Parts: sequence; structure tokens; C-alpha cells
Amino acid sequence: MVLDATGNPQTILLLGGTSEIGLAICERYLRNAKARVVLADLPGHPKRDDAIAQMEAAGAKSVEWLDFDGVDTESHPQVIDAAFAIGTAGGPRDIDVAIVAFGLLGDAEELWQNQRKAVQIAEINYTAAVSVGVLLGEKMRAQGFGRIIAMSSAAGERVRRSNFVYGSTKAGLDGFYLGLGEALREFGVRVLVIRPGQVRTGTTIAYWKATGAKEAPFTVDKEDVAELAVTASAKGKDLVWAPGAFRYVMMVIRHIPRAIMRKLPI
Repeated sequence: MVLDATGNPQTILLLGGTSEIGLAICERYLRNAKARVVLADLPGHPKRDDAIAQMEAAGAKSVEWLDFDGVDTESHPQVIDAAFAIGTAGGPRDIDVAIVAFGLLGDAEELWQNQRKAVQIAEINYTAAVSVGVLLGEKMRAQGFGRIIAMSSAAGERVRRSNFVYGSTKAGLDGFYLGLGEALREFGVRVLVIRPGQVRTGTTIAYWKATGAKEAPFTVDKEDVAELAVTASAKGKDLVWAPGAFRYVMMVIRHIPRAIMRKLPI
């Protein structure tokens, strides 16, 4: 059974175990009921201990850590197998909610002029996300239930000159997880894609300071995204925007002719 008697997940997997948004989503789930939390992120990640402590303080029943390297796709089957087996005495353990929240932002102007970094961001933001998505789908299909929450971006809705390398990776991730949700629906598994605009996190604030960029309209806090993720997933939705009003902004942007688009400061 994917949920406990009060409708809450009993085990949560966070791929991108130090992601501020991902941890905020876990915290939001833990406000309702205690659950086991599995965090997966880079070996030796400097924020590992802080992430574990944050989940313990939020009331997790237990917190486990798995080493997870997005670029090393050959290791992904073992990582996902371990996530579904941790703490199990007599067989595989169910994962009720899996959150895919890892990725890189990078410097937009450097990315399209640096082949190595462009490939790296494509491998992490898209290839790695597809890799774990296929594996999670396989596991949850076998369970007959489960929820996958994938962090996409409004940048993938209309890939713009200002950040087209990053935007293209999110467009690919977005399309894959929406399709995965359709493929898994008949097996009792639900996939939610979240398209936030800008989100206030330590990473984005540092980026704004380093580049001189300003906070955009409709910027939201990570707690807002977490609230949306938990409530929308519980309702069985497959796609939401953060904030909700931003979908109408992007609806307009999506239909602006390219000749006009290139003249706009976005």
C-alpha cells in the first residue's frame, strides 16, 4: 500500500539528497506523519551531514544515505536497487514517493561556448534523469503503486536565448516524465512534473549575487514549491506550475513569434 492509513507515504526517496527544494518537499511530507527517508547524492558531498540532520530534525523515522553520481549511469541500477532494499529483512522494500531533484544550473553564456560543461549539464539534467526515471518506473510498476515527483523548470516551456542550454535539458526532462506518467498510469503509478519559475534557495541567491542578476517576478520560496508538490501529488495531478499564475505568463511567451522574441529582454 503506497500510503499509510491517514494517506501519507511511509518511505520517501530523494534523488538529489542535498537539494534544498527536495529536502523542503520531504519536510512538508514529514509535517503530516513520520516516514523513512532515503537521501541519494554525490559521494562525500559536503552537505551530506547537514541534509541528514535536517531530516532527523523534521521528524523522519530513519534517514539513510546512498552514494549517487548522476553522470555514472552504469551505477544507477545498483543505487535504485539499494534504495528499495535498505532496511529490509525479508525482501525488497516499497518506495512510496520518489523525488527527482538533482541538476545543474551553470552560467548561461559559458555553457554554449564550453563543450565540456555543456555536455556535463546535459548528462546530469537530462540523461541521468531519464536513467533513474526508467529504473523508478520499473520498480513502481512491479509494486503496483508509487508516486514520482520530477523537478522541471519553466525554462523548458519555451527555450530562450538567455539560457537555452539549461532550458533545453529541462525541456527534455519535462517531456520524458510527462510521457512516463502516461505509460505508468495503467499500473497504478502517478508522475507529477513541477515547473517552477525562479525559486529562492541558497544556490540561486548566490548565483544572483555572482552574476548581478535580479530576482524575477513570480519568484517563490522553496516552501511554496514543497506545499504545491505534496498537495498536487495527493490529488493525482500530472503537471503544475509554481506559482500557479506563472503558467499563464508562459502560455503567452510560448506563442510569441521568434522574430519578436529575440528582441525581448528575457
